[in-house]
Amino acid sequence: MIVVETPLDMAAHRGQSLGVTGWTEITQAQITAFADLSGDDHWIHVDAARAAREQPGGRTIAHGLFVLSLIPKLQRQLFRIKARGAGLTYGYDRVRFTAPVPVGARIRLRQQVGEVTPKGRGARIALQSVIEIEDQTKPALIADGILLIAGA
Repeated sequence: MIVVETPLDMAAHRGQSLGVTGWTEITQAQITAFADLSGDDHWIHVDAARAAREQPGGRTIAHGLFVLSLIPKLQRQLFRIKARGAGLTYGYDRVRFTAPVPVGARIRLRQQVGEVTPKGRGARIALQSVIEIEDQTKPALIADGILLIAGA
């Protein structure tokens, strides 16, 4: 884990990998809960019996947006900023869902620091994120995100 004092100190890691997280299993309970929250209850996500008959691999798959939403939780394993104020996801410049994540699969996050620019007393931090699927060569997603983190 990389630990820095202030948001702007992330600039020292520009172009560097922050590393990779531990593996996290994607469960049907998580997928179903996301379907309930998002309203995306398509059978490929929530109907295990139909998926067993009709889906390649015979399993339901996680929503791409659910997998994307795990990035903030997972990145807590990669870096910490000690003296900071509020932080928020400013947005994503690019997101690509490149492979489905079947129920029961394990995923992990790999991140790299991009541009870090001053923003008030804090910083705007660009992060390149790749969600990998265990035992697969193709990642689940690739995303270029932006965080705004205030200084303390």
